[in-house]
Amino acid sequence: MGDEYAFDEDILKKLNALQEKYAAMGQDLSAYLDGLLYADYLTYWDYINLDTLLSLQHPITPIPDESIFIIYHQITELYFKLALHELEQLNSCAPTDCASILKRVNRVNRYFEALTHSFEIMVDGMDQNQFLKFRMSLLPASGFQSAQYRKIEIRCTTFNRLLNEDHRDANEGYQPGDIESLYPFIYWKAGAVELSSGKKTLTLRQFEVKYDRDLLELAENTFEVNLRSLWQSLPPDEQTDELKKALRWLDINVNINWPLSHYKSAVRYLHRNPKDIAATGGTNWQKYLPPRFQKRIFYPELWTTKELKEWGKTWVEKEVFGHD
Repeated sequence: MGDEYAFDEDILKKLNALQEKYAAMGQDLSAYLDGLLYADYLTYWDYINLDTLLSLQHPITPIPDESIFIIYHQITELYFKLALHELEQLNSCAPTDCASILKRVNRVNRYFEALTHSFEIMVDGMDQNQFLKFRMSLLPASGFQSAQYRKIEIRCTTFNRLLNEDHRDANEGYQPGDIESLYPFIYWKAGAVELSSGKKTLTLRQFEVKYDRDLLELAENTFEVNLRSLWQSLPPDEQTDELKKALRWLDINVNINWPLSHYKSAVRYLHRNPKDIAATGGTNWQKYLPPRFQKRIFYPELWTTKELKEWGKTWVEKEVFGHD
């Protein structure tokens, strides 16, 4: 009878290891074993909080396709969270090496590739007439207000690269103490002004109140450990062609392909006279979304003069206008 319940040597080793672990913390292993004994088995739905997740969609109109709009944007924010998970690890473990940076950058690229490819789900799966009906009920809310996307940008590059184009090169040597005075020139503020008056939209004012301080602090805290700074601080022999390619692709994914996906959607749903139909929240999407206008470029040192000059042009011609 005793042999039936005898522990093999491997189990005894694990029990001894657990005993040492909990003893080092002044804890009683027996109490933890009691907890394990009486705990219920873990289920998939409890582990990922499935019931809660599926209850987070609350349309504010009776129009059916509003649910598609909500769910897709929630999926987008989860992908942004995955990207930030990788960038935060890079920013928190500096100094780092080429292999560590490459691994994280490749993961972020995969997340953005999935996002870009999945955007067609919403574009093709949402009825245009339904969208044009429920969209006005969403004002002044807008995808412009995604703070996670702004955090991705701040963690990916030096702060001067996020300023309006005419402020970037002049502030290449900025210091942490300069960030607050430079913040009013950050590029995205120009994308949320009223078309008629040029004044800040309510969308932008709401965003500033909720997130400005957090974003300023993030920019200051990542001054030396944002991805561009980490890349530039690598020894020349670690600035490999493979890493350069991954960083170039990150530039394309975040600053061309992703905004271009939105632009294609806006062209399909909103392309009328701008004074008649602005984007949700009143943002000036026709000037804000096309990559060739903003020319957001994280790593200008990795691109040729011609590529910088024609930033986004080829992609817009191919993806929006169908030119080869």
